[in-house]
Amino acid sequence: MSNVKTTETEAIRDARKLGWPKMLLLGIQHMFAMFGATILVPILVNGYFGNELTAALTVQVTLFCAGFGTLLFHLCSKFKVPAFLGSSFAFLGGFSTIASLNTGIYKDMAANEKVLYACGGIVIAGLLYLVLALIVKLVGIKRVMRFLPPVVTGPIIICIGLSLAGSAIGNASTNWLIAIVALVTIIIFNIWGKGMFRIIPILMGVAVAYVFALILHLCGATNPDGSAIFDFTKVAQASIVGLPPFRIAKFDITAILVMAPIALATMMEHIGDISAISATVSENFLADPGLHRTLIGDGLATSLAGMFGGPANTTYGENTGVLELSKVYDPRVIRIAAVLAILLSFIPKVSAVISTMPASIIGGVSFMLYGMISAIGVRNVVENRVDLTKSRNLIIAAVILVCGLGFSGGLTFNVGSVSITLTGLAIAAIAGIVLNLILPGNDYEFGVNPAGDQSRGVSIKATSHKDEKKSK
Repeated sequence: MSNVKTTETEAIRDARKLGWPKMLLLGIQHMFAMFGATILVPILVNGYFGNELTAALTVQVTLFCAGFGTLLFHLCSKFKVPAFLGSSFAFLGGFSTIASLNTGIYKDMAANEKVLYACGGIVIAGLLYLVLALIVKLVGIKRVMRFLPPVVTGPIIICIGLSLAGSAIGNASTNWLIAIVALVTIIIFNIWGKGMFRIIPILMGVAVAYVFALILHLCGATNPDGSAIFDFTKVAQASIVGLPPFRIAKFDITAILVMAPIALATMMEHIGDISAISATVSENFLADPGLHRTLIGDGLATSLAGMFGGPANTTYGENTGVLELSKVYDPRVIRIAAVLAILLSFIPKVSAVISTMPASIIGGVSFMLYGMISAIGVRNVVENRVDLTKSRNLIIAAVILVCGLGFSGGLTFNVGSVSITLTGLAIAAIAGIVLNLILPGNDYEFGVNPAGDQSRGVSIKATSHKDEKKSK
């Protein structure tokens, strides 16, 4: 979309010289980059909680939280870091787990209540960023990262993706033809896409599959079980302008223990993304404004999103891809995209149209997405050169994988009159950190392998042809 033509040495760090019309176009480009992945999170979560719009997260609140969270992040990072905060995929497993809880206070609890406890867990997860920010400020990042090396975070990310595989198959099976169209479209744009289209494969997969499904629906086709492919009742009922339906989070120790450990993966993702943005724009943001400031911004954005009924936020690799594509590194452009997301959140009609997306499209997209999350965990291990010939590393990875996938129903115990459930992921995180701490031979040091350090997260980072050439 951008008409800005630059070379490597002509990067634009003050976009005001381009004029506001071009800055607006660049902001729209960043909004499109984050849009597909950001709105997919509430759609997926809706499916876990019964696919009712009021039962889970909403697109309106999600867009508002993404935009407001991005502006808050920029404030905390002294307006220096060109990062956009969108919805995090890492917490999908936590939402899925809480949706299936049926013990203690969650027995017979309505879905629209359960999701508020999940959001409460996100609030606490965001506050953990502040704890890490303080520790990083006091002792330095290298000492902190020795407790969270790739041999711990990689297998945890693998578990996040694999634990959701059944959900992807379930949704895709409602109409395999539409699901395959979504899946194939994502693959085509991710592998053969050019320019901006290569950066937004999820958005293109959703758009192409939606149009295909709409054509089938208009031609009188139905799903294999006889149900209609689309139901536009809510679109007709939705108003054009309206406030996002904010709801206040609720807190329970079980939900907190489900969601909070996921912050281990997302905090590492944050560090990797800030490293990647630094490399892209040739600025050391880990030093200035400082990793502690960016962690505070991301953590506060996540906690505020959870408090008002939104999903957790995370720095988006898709927008880093846009930075590389446009060579416009001015954070003002990102803030324009954030304001556009906020404005869009006040249009319920858009949210209603998005909510009509068939489960089969969700299945086709998540078929790729959940597998890629696990594959990213493998990449985390490979690119950080984790030596699995060492017994300590093999033991840590093995225990994490078995705990994360084996404790599918979690582990429930009572502390006094309070019933507490530790999920498989929580058990895996605790086991991995403890084993890494007590087993001798930990030789990981952050910064020795910068390329590996940048591949630490759950987000689907947009790659360029230039990156692929470098890897060969």
